[in-house]
Amino acid sequence: MRRRLRSVALPLHRHSMPQVGIDAALVALAYFLAFRLRFDNGVPDDYADLQAATIAWVVGASVVVFTLFRLYEKWWRYTGHRDYVNIVEAVTVGTLFVPAFVALTQPVIVRSGRGDVALTVPTGVLALFFLLTLTLVGGARFVSRAVYERPPGGFRARSDARRVLIVGAGDGGRLVLREILRNRDLGLDPVGFVDDDPTKHRVRIDGVRVLGRTDELPRILDEAEPDEVTIAIPSAPGTLRARVVSACRTRGIPVRTLPTVFELLQTGGANVVRQARPVEVEDILGREPVRMELDRVGRYLDGEVVMVTGAGGSIGSELCRQISRVAPRKLILLDHAEDNLFRIQRELEDDRHVHPSTLAVVLADCKEGERMREVFAEHRPTVVFHAAAYKHVGLMELNPVEAVRNNAVATRLLARVAGEHEVKRFVLISTDKAVAPATVMGASKALAEYAVEAAQDRWPRTRFAIVRFGNVLGSSGSVVPIFRRQIARGGPVTVTDLRMTRYFMTIPEAVQLVIRSGSLGQGGEIFVLEMGDPVSIRHLAETMIELSGLRPGEDIAIEEVGRRPGEKLHEDLFNPYERTQPTPAEKITRAERDRLDPAVVEAMFDEVGLLVLEGDAAALAAKVSELTGMRASAALADPPDAPGPQAGRAVL
Repeated sequence: MRRRLRSVALPLHRHSMPQVGIDAALVALAYFLAFRLRFDNGVPDDYADLQAATIAWVVGASVVVFTLFRLYEKWWRYTGHRDYVNIVEAVTVGTLFVPAFVALTQPVIVRSGRGDVALTVPTGVLALFFLLTLTLVGGARFVSRAVYERPPGGFRARSDARRVLIVGAGDGGRLVLREILRNRDLGLDPVGFVDDDPTKHRVRIDGVRVLGRTDELPRILDEAEPDEVTIAIPSAPGTLRARVVSACRTRGIPVRTLPTVFELLQTGGANVVRQARPVEVEDILGREPVRMELDRVGRYLDGEVVMVTGAGGSIGSELCRQISRVAPRKLILLDHAEDNLFRIQRELEDDRHVHPSTLAVVLADCKEGERMREVFAEHRPTVVFHAAAYKHVGLMELNPVEAVRNNAVATRLLARVAGEHEVKRFVLISTDKAVAPATVMGASKALAEYAVEAAQDRWPRTRFAIVRFGNVLGSSGSVVPIFRRQIARGGPVTVTDLRMTRYFMTIPEAVQLVIRSGSLGQGGEIFVLEMGDPVSIRHLAETMIELSGLRPGEDIAIEEVGRRPGEKLHEDLFNPYERTQPTPAEKITRAERDRLDPAVVEAMFDEVGLLVLEGDAAALAAKVSELTGMRASAALADPPDAPGPQAGRAVL
C-alpha cells in the first residue's frame, strides 16, 4: 500500500475525468444500495438522514482515495491483475473513511431516554458498502477490458484475413491472440494453438482451441490449412523453432516468430504482433538459452561507474544495453569509431529506461596511454569491461602490427591504468581463437590474456578477470553477415572447408554471461562460456539458404574455396594445459592454469612493443607466434600435476 502513496501530485489528466465521474456515480450507488439492502422494511428516518448527510462526503473521499492509489493512471481497458489488487486496497481505505468521518463529525444526533446519542453507521451497511463498491468499481473495469478485447458480437475476421496458427499457448500465445482480437486491421484470423503441455490439449483459450503438440504439427498444418504460423514463445529453444520451420517449409507456409526476451525488453513489449519477424538463423542455431534474472546477477553494478570499451561494437553495444538496465551510477561509452559510438549513444538516449544524465560518451583510442589516463582521472570508473578488439582473422593476418598493437599492447596499457586507479573490477573479453593460437589475431588475444593475468599480480586491489567464448551470431566478426550478403547476391555461398565446425552463441546471451562472470572473479581467473555443441559451417550455410526460401545446391550453390593459412577445422575453448573447473554460475566454467611470472610477461611485451614501434610486420608475426607457442610447449613438457620449478608459476 505504501508504494502507491509516494507521490504528492495527484496522477490525473483530462482523460481521467470520465473515469472519475463514473466511479463517483458507482460509489454513490453502492452507498445508497447498502442502506436499502440492510433494512428490509425500508430505511428508518434517522438512518435516511445519516445517509443523506454523509453520501457527498463518502463519494468525494472515495474519489480522492482512488486517485491517490493511482486508479486513473491508465485506461480501464488495460486493467491487469495488479490493478485489481490496487482496487481492493483503495476500496478498503475508502470504506474505513465512513465510520471515521461519522465518529468525528456526528452528523445525526438521536434523542433517547438516556440523552442525546450520535448515530453511527451499522456494521452491516459498511460490509455491504465494501462489497458493492468493490463489485461495481472492479466490474466496470472488467467489462471495459472484456469489451475492448472482444467487441460485442464477437470477433469476425475480414474476408481477406490471413489464417494464422499460433505455436505456444502460454503467456506469449495469449498475448498474440489478444492483440489479434483487439486489432481487426491486422487482417489475421486465429485458427488454433499448438502447445506441448498435455493439460492444454483440446482446451479453448479465449475461444480458440489448442489443436495438438508440436510433434503433430504436420497433421495440424494439413487439417487447419493456415496461411502463416507464428511462434509465440520468446524463450523457445532453437530445436523447437527448427522443427516448426522444417514442417512449414515443406508446405510453403511462412513462419514468423515473436522477438526474443531481450528484444522485447528493449522495445517494452508493446504491439507484439507487429513486432513478429521472420525466423532467422540465430533463432534456429542458437542453443537453448540461459535464463537469468539480469537485475539479480548484475546487482554488483548497481551504483557503480561502469566503463565499456569498444562500446559501439557488436559485443560492446549489447553490454551497454544490458548494463544500462541494472542502474549504474554512470555508464561510460568509450570507442574510437565515431559512427558506432554515435549510434549506441542515440539508442540509449532514446531508451525510456535510461536517464541521459547517467551516460558519458568518450571518443578515444585505448592505445593512447595519456588519453586513457585522462579519461580515468575524469570519470573514475569502478568497473571496466574491455570489449575493444580487432576480430577479423584474415584482415589481421594482413595487418599484424595493428592486430598486436590494438589487441595485446592496448589491453596491457588499459589493465595498467585500471590498476593504477584502483578500479574494483576489470573484465577482458577474450576469444576461443586465443586457445592454441594459429593466427596473428588469436596470438594477440592470447598475449592480452597474459597481460591481464600479470596485472592481477601487480595490482591485487583490482579484481581482473578474463571471459573467453567462441563465435557470436551476427557479430561483426561472424560469418553470418557474409553468408547473408552472398545469398542476397544470388550466391554462391563460399565455405573454406566443408568439414569445418564452429561454436555459436547469440550476442545477448553471451553478454549476459559476461556480466555474470564479472561478479564471480576473485582475481586473475579465466572464465569460459559453455557454447553447446559445435555447428557445422556447411549446415549453417544450408540453413540460411533454406530460411531465404531457396534450395541449397540448386538455387544457391555452396562452394568450397580452401582454408586460409592458420585457419582451424575445429576451435577449442581450453588449452591442453588448462584444467576445467566448475563455477557457481550456470553455463560458466573456469580454466585453471599456472600463471606466467610477471617478469616474463614484461619481457615478452618489451620485445613485442619494440617490434610494434619498428613496424616490422614479419618479425612481429613470427615473435608472437613463438611466444604463445613456447608457453604451450613448456606447459606440456611440465604437466600441471607435476611440481614445476616454481610453485604456482610457469617459467619460459
